[in-house]
Amino acid sequence: MSIELTRNFSIIAHIDHGKTTLSDRLLEKTNTISEREKQDQLLDAMDLEREKGITIKSHPVTIFYKAKDGKTYKLNLLDTPGHVDFSYEVSRSLAACEGALLIVDAAQGVEAQTLANMHLAMDLNLAIIPVINKIDLPSANLPNVYRQLEDIVCIPHEEAIHASAKMGIGIDDILEAVVRRIPPPETEKDGLLRALVFDSVYDAYRGVVSYVRVISGSVQRGMKVKLFATDEVYEVKEVGIFTPKMTRTDSLEAGDVGYIIANMKSAADVKIGDTYTDYTRPCPSPLPGFKEIRPMVFSGIYPVDSSDFEALKAAMAKLQINDAAFSFQAESSVALGFGFRCGFLGLLHMEIIQERLRREFNMDIISTYPSVIYEVTKTNGEETNVDNPSLLPEPQEIQEIREPIVKVFIMLPGEYIGDIMQLVLEKRGSVTNTETIDDTRVMLTCTVPLAEILVDFNDKLKSMTRGYGSMDYEYAGYQAAKLIKMDMLIAGEPVDAFSMIVHQDKAASRGRELAERLKNVIPRQLFTVAIQACIGGKIIARESISPMRKDVTAKCYGGDVTRKRKLLEKQKEGKKRMKAIGKINIPQEKKAGKPGAVAKERQGGKNRLRNLRQGSSIPGCEEAPVMLSDRA
Repeated sequence: MSIELTRNFSIIAHIDHGKTTLSDRLLEKTNTISEREKQDQLLDAMDLEREKGITIKSHPVTIFYKAKDGKTYKLNLLDTPGHVDFSYEVSRSLAACEGALLIVDAAQGVEAQTLANMHLAMDLNLAIIPVINKIDLPSANLPNVYRQLEDIVCIPHEEAIHASAKMGIGIDDILEAVVRRIPPPETEKDGLLRALVFDSVYDAYRGVVSYVRVISGSVQRGMKVKLFATDEVYEVKEVGIFTPKMTRTDSLEAGDVGYIIANMKSAADVKIGDTYTDYTRPCPSPLPGFKEIRPMVFSGIYPVDSSDFEALKAAMAKLQINDAAFSFQAESSVALGFGFRCGFLGLLHMEIIQERLRREFNMDIISTYPSVIYEVTKTNGEETNVDNPSLLPEPQEIQEIREPIVKVFIMLPGEYIGDIMQLVLEKRGSVTNTETIDDTRVMLTCTVPLAEILVDFNDKLKSMTRGYGSMDYEYAGYQAAKLIKMDMLIAGEPVDAFSMIVHQDKAASRGRELAERLKNVIPRQLFTVAIQACIGGKIIARESISPMRKDVTAKCYGGDVTRKRKLLEKQKEGKKRMKAIGKINIPQEKKAGKPGAVAKERQGGKNRLRNLRQGSSIPGCEEAPVMLSDRA
């Protein structure tokens, strides 16, 4: 098929504005899928996506559409995620396109992530087609959406297409707009093979499957191709397109979006953003690729059984192959043994990775409380990055600690602006700009430390605004802060998995809160258990768990009182010996309604190390849930 009849486009929108539903209707309208194959969330391949009702991974599909001009066009569609944690996934998908459908909910209007995704598309000079979805809803407010499109997005409302993906309204208009408004792909005149790897997956039977956009030239089975990043040569075993299942074809031509299977057996053989070229006639330079992504949130992941260390390492390497934003490196913990320090884009991203490790690779894992990466300047002038609180230098060695800052864009109804501004101040943030969007909504631009929005900021935002508030954030550098390390001592022994870096002004309250939560979780022993929050050797908070007491005088019926006293004194001496060698069991508890909640109880006798590994989230702790264990 001629490249002039090819169109590559993505669907972008705020979360839950109807991207995946619209994709389903487009596939049905073009008869890409049969009646038997019809189902909701057709392009969401993972069970997690169907369960949560969200898109996590972009999925390409090729559609053949006969337009009103009588020509048959090849439309390559990429459905994209809407959650802020997966914006990098969106940027990679947009790099393989020439246009994008911008979906706006007719009832909710333009949201924070709508603007973020639109800016990504504009940076790549893509043709943008606005689509007002869910016009069938009783709460649809079209005049308000028109005004927002023109005032915020700067798109004339006359260009917008009215649609209802659920009811199938406006689907023909969307397909015709894609054909008319989105330009065909451009190609290089030299005819040399250039294929951009925008995604990849690992297949247990076929090895690495690379998702590619062919910029120029062609690739077919039997060709020898080279990757620029590794300079390795591979033989192409299979090429094809997505319909939406992988369908083998004879070749992939310029402008096509499809997959390449070569003789790659290792997860490290291909990198997202790399370029395929012909080994015999290579192109002079690779394609620009993608900007380096920086993890925002860090957490330790450890195997429950230390013998699973290598298996966990292999599983993470396979996940990393199709998730460039996920990073990991080996580390060790006194309480948890050998494991990995992992980097994520956000809490949802972290939860998805952990759940995929359990489901796809059958790994029994433990995770620690999430943290961010800090920049530390020592007194000797040395600069270092700290992503694990236990690695923070001693206070006397630290000259300055800088924490990551994010710029947060919050859209909310004007009536809640006072409550949200107070929330931002509580999180050590500041409001830098207030902009009126329309008669009812405003947009706040805030600067907030990343560590403060990790756990419960979005939950509180939704609660305070009754679900009408939305937020998006972007990295904004580092700034100095009064940060200190807080350790938790259990029966006088520090537990490194409970360590955290906190702001000096909040240390005492966080310590008291955490000690109280631990007191409610740790079971009573036959001796007093002290739970202490400690900063640099100074105890700032303490809770005590009173000991259990056996009635040793139960069998004494009358007689001399000295007999009872002897028994009580003997019990007292025994408790002192127990305290000297006592072991604390920190049990696994289910934390309902929180990311990474655990649901499985450990049984049988365990040694001290295993007992520490079984620790978990602290029930009811909204500010700082202690995820010492995060097992399914």
